[in-house]
Amino acid sequence: MLLQLSILAVLLLCPVWAENFYQDATVTFGDHRAQIQDGGRVLALSLDKISGSGFQSKNEYLFGRFDMQLKLVPGNSAGTVTTFYLSSQGAGHDEIDFEFLGNSSGQPYTVHTNVYSQGKGNKEQQFRLWFDPTSSFHTYSIVWNSQRIIFLVDNIPIRVFNNHEALGVAFPKNQAMRVYASLWNADDWATQGGRVKTDWSMAPFTASYRNFNTNACVWSAATSTSSCGGSKTDSVNNVQTWQTQELNASERNRLRWVQQKYMIYNYCADAKRFSQGFSPECKRSRF
Repeated sequence: MLLQLSILAVLLLCPVWAENFYQDATVTFGDHRAQIQDGGRVLALSLDKISGSGFQSKNEYLFGRFDMQLKLVPGNSAGTVTTFYLSSQGAGHDEIDFEFLGNSSGQPYTVHTNVYSQGKGNKEQQFRLWFDPTSSFHTYSIVWNSQRIIFLVDNIPIRVFNNHEALGVAFPKNQAMRVYASLWNADDWATQGGRVKTDWSMAPFTASYRNFNTNACVWSAATSTSSCGGSKTDSVNNVQTWQTQELNASERNRLRWVQQKYMIYNYCADAKRFSQGFSPECKRSRF
């Protein structure tokens, strides 16, 4: 009995490596437009004039590292939005976003990031990429722990959102979230502020996902417990790297490089939008 309990504890505390979309994901909309391929290793989403498509993880999580490889819509992707994000449910939901805003042929994608806590967002930062995200798969990662959120592209940090609850800034840490992905039409705003519309003669548009990996604390709503500990307040008993992860000197230099060369929008610099003053975290370190 003691041996069985020990094995169970190890299984609960081990990272979850989600390698098969048949086992680890559920199609949420789009019917046949979401196609699981290659024995469950790839999931392709498509968009036509009738509908987009999407999927979600079967598990809910309270903190973790989440990796997804994506190959985005090639060619004229104007008006389309491809997503990979974490979200809870309800009006006061939490959310951590990667959104990829399409563009006209030959024009670069925009990577749109945002953080919602208790239903409030307005924390947008946007970036270009230093490679063609449509020609091959690249890895996009979210590290979420109780101290900070780190957004990474091919393991290069592009953004850090720190926990500044001490300054009165809400931080997502009390609601379990699922992983979501979708491809949908947003030509009212996605490309050049909505000026460039979706060219439906190019449909169907397709984006592909693979190597969906989670190293995370699985949350059980039935028992209100985490696989990393007993409750929301003590879910870091078995410390993994991501649970205390912060940027080292080399990673801080990489983040500076990305933000200097490839950041195209920062809510902390938009004085016209936030004429009453910036949020308190804007005065703190970007690391």
